[in-house]
Amino acid sequence: MNYLVIYAHPNPASLNHTLKETVVNTLTLAGHNVMVRDLNAIGFNPVLSLDDMAGQRAGTVAPDVTKEQQHIRWADCLVFIYPIWWTGLPAIMKGYIDRVFSYGFAYSYDKGVQEGLLKGKKAIIINTHGKTHAEYKANGLGEALIQTSHTGIFTYCGFEIVAHLFFDGADRATAEKISAWQEEIIRIIK
Repeated sequence: MNYLVIYAHPNPASLNHTLKETVVNTLTLAGHNVMVRDLNAIGFNPVLSLDDMAGQRAGTVAPDVTKEQQHIRWADCLVFIYPIWWTGLPAIMKGYIDRVFSYGFAYSYDKGVQEGLLKGKKAIIINTHGKTHAEYKANGLGEALIQTSHTGIFTYCGFEIVAHLFFDGADRATAEKISAWQEEIIRIIK
C-alpha cells in the first residue's frame, strides 16, 4: 500500500516528530511504500494567493501544488500529523489544504451539489494538544475539532477516515504516556 505522510511541525525534536517517526518506521517495516512531506522542511508556501485562486477557477495550479497533488494521487492512504494550535491546524497545514485541496482536484460542484473527488483514499489524522480531553469536552472544542476537520475538510473531499487520534496533555507527556501513544499508532496502522 502507498502511504503519504503529511507532517507539520517546525521542531525536529518535537513529540510530533517522534510520532511521525513511529508511523514511518512501522509502515516501512510492514513493507509499505512510504513518502513523507515535511511541510516545514520543504519550505511549503502556505499562502493562497490571488494567482492561486484564479488558477483554480481556470483549472490550473502552481507547479508546487501540482507536485503535491501528484503525491496525493499516488497514495492509497494519507497520514496527517500536526499539533492543535489555537484550536486548529498550524498555518502551514491549513495553507497546504487551502492550496493543494483545490477545486477540481479535491472537490467539485455539479448543479450546486458538492462532490468529494478523493473518494477511495483513506486518511489517518494524528493530533497532539496541550489541553486535556476533559477540558475540550467541557467547553465543546473537542467536538468542534472533529466537526471542522472530519466534515469540513477530509470527508468533504471524499476521504474515508480510518482513525483520528487526539493525544492530550502533550506538552507535559511522560515517557510512559508517549510510549502508549506510539503503541496505539502501531495498532492502527498495521
